[in-house]
Amino acid sequence: MTSDDARDDVSSRLARVRDRIAAAETSAGRPVGSVRLLLATKTVPVELVRAALEADGLARAALDARGGEHGPVAPVVLGENRVQELVAKAPLLSGLSPELHLIGPLQSNKVAAACSWATCIESVDNLRLAGRLADRAVAFGRVLDVFIQVNVSGETTKHGVAPQHAVELAVQVAALTGLRLGGLMTVGANTPDQSAIRAGYTLLRELSEEIGRTAAAGTSGATELSMGMSRDLELAIAEGATIVRTGTAVFGSRPA
Repeated sequence: MTSDDARDDVSSRLARVRDRIAAAETSAGRPVGSVRLLLATKTVPVELVRAALEADGLARAALDARGGEHGPVAPVVLGENRVQELVAKAPLLSGLSPELHLIGPLQSNKVAAACSWATCIESVDNLRLAGRLADRAVAFGRVLDVFIQVNVSGETTKHGVAPQHAVELAVQVAALTGLRLGGLMTVGANTPDQSAIRAGYTLLRELSEEIGRTAAAGTSGATELSMGMSRDLELAIAEGATIVRTGTAVFGSRPA
């Protein structure tokens, strides 16, 4: 059973993250509410995820009450790294109707399970996987939102298509029946050098702009930029992030 103290901790941390995002939006000259918050919930108990969803309503209301230049602050999105956790948690959270994204690598034998529960797959990095997702989405009679994951840092420990192939892959994916290309996703460089991290986010934004200039079928709405995490969300927002992903900043340190 999740303690009241743990719930209170999640609530206060979530409010602080919302404040960080709002401050970063303002600093970047963007309206408050222009960036969505995705909570990475890997290994987080369902009770704490529920607490975060409930607390988010209060945090958004507090931002709305402040006034100033802002649009509607969207509810949090939930992001799972592993399909098995997505499948296990989704039915238990369905009453709260959260948007559910898969943000980790997807194996071909788990495509059907992912399509059954995910609102969006953010980790598409090759045409074969996209084709499997498209086939399954058509079989389910749905259109599945997908992002192209790009490895902007070139680190071998990270997933994602190489930047020089990202535009071509995006155009190919956007043409597939059953999929809707929403944008791009990346994981920032694992370095204390903030200039290197920001350069990666700049590159992702530039790739998004290049995709838009192709005017290829299915690319006109591919404007989402999912980038930035707990440690560097301000840098990502300054470079145009529309979704930032946080886990430890809200739920604390967790098992790998």
